[in-house]
Amino acid sequence: MTGRSIEGHLDTEERDMEEALAVANESGEPSRPPARPARPPQDQHDRDLEEALALVRDPDQGTPGSGPPTPDPEARTPGPGPRPPRHPGSQDRPAGTDASAAPPSGHRATPWPEARAAAERAARSAPRRPALDVPLAAALGLVLAAPLTALTDLPPFDTSAMDGWAVAGPGPWDVREHGVLAGQAEPAPLGDGEAVRIATGARIPPDTTAVLRTEHGHTDDKGRLHATRELPQGQDIRPRGQECHTGEHLLPPGTHVTPAVLGLAAAAGYDTLRVLPRPRAEVLVLGDELLTEGLPRDGLIRDALGPMLPPWLRALGADVTAVRRLGDDADALYAAVTSSTADLIVTTGGTAAGPVDHVHPTLRRVGAELLVDGVQVRPGHPMLLAHIRDGRHLVGLPGNPLAAVSGLLTLAEPLLRILAGRMAPEPYTLPLKDSVHGHPYDTRLIPVVVRADQAVPLHYHGPAMLRGIAAADALAVVPPGGAGPGQEVELLDLPWVLAG
Repeated sequence: MTGRSIEGHLDTEERDMEEALAVANESGEPSRPPARPARPPQDQHDRDLEEALALVRDPDQGTPGSGPPTPDPEARTPGPGPRPPRHPGSQDRPAGTDASAAPPSGHRATPWPEARAAAERAARSAPRRPALDVPLAAALGLVLAAPLTALTDLPPFDTSAMDGWAVAGPGPWDVREHGVLAGQAEPAPLGDGEAVRIATGARIPPDTTAVLRTEHGHTDDKGRLHATRELPQGQDIRPRGQECHTGEHLLPPGTHVTPAVLGLAAAAGYDTLRVLPRPRAEVLVLGDELLTEGLPRDGLIRDALGPMLPPWLRALGADVTAVRRLGDDADALYAAVTSSTADLIVTTGGTAAGPVDHVHPTLRRVGAELLVDGVQVRPGHPMLLAHIRDGRHLVGLPGNPLAAVSGLLTLAEPLLRILAGRMAPEPYTLPLKDSVHGHPYDTRLIPVVVRADQAVPLHYHGPAMLRGIAAADALAVVPPGGAGPGQEVELLDLPWVLAG
């Protein structure tokens, strides 16, 4: 299938990259960073870290501590001369163009930021499913559809903040025989000069003036309690409503339900929460060359996307309702697309123009509207987004694994985030530890780890590779032309990093 490379050979995107870099280099050869001098000695912790990163770092980039490489401006700035040939299917299509129309001559793919914005617009135009009331145990990871309003005061009565004695008036105090434990009904009032043993969280007896911590008091041989330090009035008493009062708004709609949100909701009196339903997603794995088990053999390779995409989509907020393996069967793809009830269909491979690339013909056959047809990003250039009908969408991912990840974060993440009602993460940047070659005209997404407030680029970031992304914390958004050491770049955190 077009766009699925055999390991050890350059696939179409890799060849495009080399041709593009050749244009940017006056010598006509792809630019490579020069070798770095040996690094100075480091302590054991740094050595251990570097040994781990060496498994996924670019050998050409050297190692931290050895000084920055000499930037090659020609490798990062498009030079004069003709543009390199584009990837098949890279021609852009204006939003709203019917999929059956041929792309205009000379059309280019959608710029990366505009593609993400198009996915957000598509999600906002989709009809909203009604909110649900679900038990607290089922609400984790969902989004509040209504404000979380306190159903009770917190705490609901005056409680002890510490183990010790509840005392009334100045000491010394006569200690009652029976103490007060958490969960007991309201105890009898204290008289002036009286004390009673009390546990953390227990209800404060009426007329208590303070709680004396266990470590701050002692009893004499007559059983009278004495304080070993000054005891201010109200010490270690949590008054009723200290955290909130009944009717107070605690969290707004759109809040992501975390374990802490569940705890707050339970404390505030909730048994169920009103939440937005997860958008439903279905994964269609295409390709006759894919194995589901065992070692590669006879021209067949293991399917990496089938195991990877469903949990990734769940981490992005989707409810994955089905994973179907269709091979390279155009009729099976058509039947799957037309019968699906999912809010989002995700296909793998088949987005280019080869003899068994059936995604575009299927979209024409069902009368879909192409919203994005190719994106100016590497890897993942031939990704697409289409509106099928009734507010349902299809994201076509390239067949190469890292290119598919690029498509997930470019098109699926913004669409699912809006459908799920999640808030957009706050954009942030970090300086690069090392230089990163750029495509002259396209954005690049490069796996990085974050170390000491720097983004460290990882090796093994070819379209067919997962070794870099498996060790990464984020993807660095490298602008056309590349970025040098110390240059600030935007980072896209991976969903499990955000969840952690």
